[in-house]
Amino acid sequence: VPSRILKLISIVAFITASKMPALHQHEEEKFFLNAKGQKETLPSIWDSPTKQLSVVVPSYNEEKRLPVMMDEALGYLEKRQKRDPAFTYEVIVVDDGSRDQTSKVAFKYCQKYGSDKVRVITLVKNRGKGGAIRMGIFSSRGEKILMADADGATKFPDVEKLEKGLKDLQPWPNQMAIACGSRAHLEKESIAQRSYFRTLLMYGFHFLVWFLCVKGIRDTQCGFKLFTREAASRTFSSLHIERWAFDVELLYIAQFFKIPVAEIAVNWTEIEGSKLVPFWSWLQMGKDLLFIRLRYLTGAWRLEQTGKMN
Repeated sequence: VPSRILKLISIVAFITASKMPALHQHEEEKFFLNAKGQKETLPSIWDSPTKQLSVVVPSYNEEKRLPVMMDEALGYLEKRQKRDPAFTYEVIVVDDGSRDQTSKVAFKYCQKYGSDKVRVITLVKNRGKGGAIRMGIFSSRGEKILMADADGATKFPDVEKLEKGLKDLQPWPNQMAIACGSRAHLEKESIAQRSYFRTLLMYGFHFLVWFLCVKGIRDTQCGFKLFTREAASRTFSSLHIERWAFDVELLYIAQFFKIPVAEIAVNWTEIEGSKLVPFWSWLQMGKDLLFIRLRYLTGAWRLEQTGKMN
């Protein structure tokens, strides 16, 4: 009976799969507003980089938490630029169809720092965290691209630890490498503060990640990851999952293409206001993990070994 159920799930996974990642971009999502409020066309990941670092911040109903994160990030980036005038950066806030004032709050930083340094992309409708990050990455100009959560749970200066992690992976094959922030070293401490049920869910999720998709990375879900431009374009152009489990598919793709991945311990603090609904979010992620595995296994989703971009 279990094999019949698995077969049925495999058929469902195959039939319901879209062959290529959905990269649809609404007309309004091809532009950003400059500091004067005028429309400008967004650049493309396929263009040559013109900044050293791009920071992509996915934001959904983050009007309250975003300012703390932006103040810390921009404070750090501005100080770094003063120390080293050759250092260039941009911060791209992607408003993922928020129902609050997220875009307005973010746009104030654009007005303060200028649209060369801060840009706001407002998505027409909510895509999910993975979808929002992908839209930001596809419009970025950096040689290296950092994804960072809007809640500021990871201390922003830890980007230097990730940069060192990337450097230690050199030489990069095809200029591709990824450094993942990790909270695995904080696990014992976090378990002490969690309910048994949440701890059980967490262990179940870790087991499924290891069993079905990604081996050798203890924390796939930390929202603080640094990519070389080439690694970001390769992985995100192959990405199908747009919601919570997107990190797992991203690392599955990276391991398929043999992109070197470093896991780096970072400082992390739990911030109130998480969008994860404990039971249903874990259930959705579990389903996504199973579908990632089955869809790649059945050939419903394919990765091109040649490195051809989808």
